[in-house]
Amino acid sequence: ARFLEVARQRFETAGWVVQSTRVATQPQSDLYREHPSEASLNILEALDQAAEDTGHLVSLGPLIEDDKAAPGFPDWAAELVARTRHLYFSVVVAAPPNELHTESIHTAAQTILAISQVGGDGEANFRFGAAARIPASTPFFPVAYHWGPPGFTIGLESAGLVGTAFEGATDPGTAATDLQPLLEETLGPIQEIAQQIAAATSWPFGGIDLSPAPSLDASIAGPIEELTGQPFGSPSTLVACAAITRALDAAQLAKCGYSGLMLPVLEDRILASRAGEGRFGIRDLLLYSSVCGTGLDVIPLPGNTEMGALSRLILDVAALASRLEQPLAARLLPVP
Repeated sequence: ARFLEVARQRFETAGWVVQSTRVATQPQSDLYREHPSEASLNILEALDQAAEDTGHLVSLGPLIEDDKAAPGFPDWAAELVARTRHLYFSVVVAAPPNELHTESIHTAAQTILAISQVGGDGEANFRFGAAARIPASTPFFPVAYHWGPPGFTIGLESAGLVGTAFEGATDPGTAATDLQPLLEETLGPIQEIAQQIAAATSWPFGGIDLSPAPSLDASIAGPIEELTGQPFGSPSTLVACAAITRALDAAQLAKCGYSGLMLPVLEDRILASRAGEGRFGIRDLLLYSSVCGTGLDVIPLPGNTEMGALSRLILDVAALASRLEQPLAARLLPVP
């Protein structure tokens, strides 16, 4: 907490907006596995209160890392979500080299359904994800976790940069070429400040996750539509997604985490609108993930979606991550 306050002040003094400060712990699977349910919940309630007191969000990492049945986990996870506000966590559904966790996939699906009943509005699953090949030090929640000595990474809401680069563009190759130097020029100062903080504190800087996350004021779907001249989800959307990925891959910056295209349906006004118009669906989002997206993020589903359908969907995400050897996650929100 002390380190994060120092880092926040340093960035804000330089004129950057720090939206949130976050702590990712080492995976807390031992906590669930080795402590009685109520005891582990009490420990995590205390951690949640500490997060409240210090103004941070906390990711516990994957609470199930091995591929084995965990019949008590879904109800325990729902209780955890009901009793806390600032804690995020995940279940590993695929791991290197090419391992699919079929038992854990079922557990993840059951957990999503159990959590969907918390609060009654379908938003509780915002704090839970199914994680496929997620590397340590990924700054985006809910799949973040850490290994090794204390260090720090940075995640960005940088969809506006894509919008600037794609303004007036009509050719995907040119658009990618324009985006790369803009990323380097704009984000280079952030990297420099981070390196200065690392030198002053002895906390190693692990890089920037270049995923251009949108906000309610800066859509990632908007620049894609600008480039294609078509509504998001139309043919040519895939080539625009690939153009963004190409620029992210080429950028000469210290990278970490996904560093891929992020398409969070409920966090982007244009994505949400196009989904409501029926212009794309889950299969389309999986297709876009094949050119280095981040998976299925904050996807609303009917509240009566069956466990088997959820399992098959998570299995597809896990299979895609394994085949492409890239990090993907599924954050699915059945809405009662």
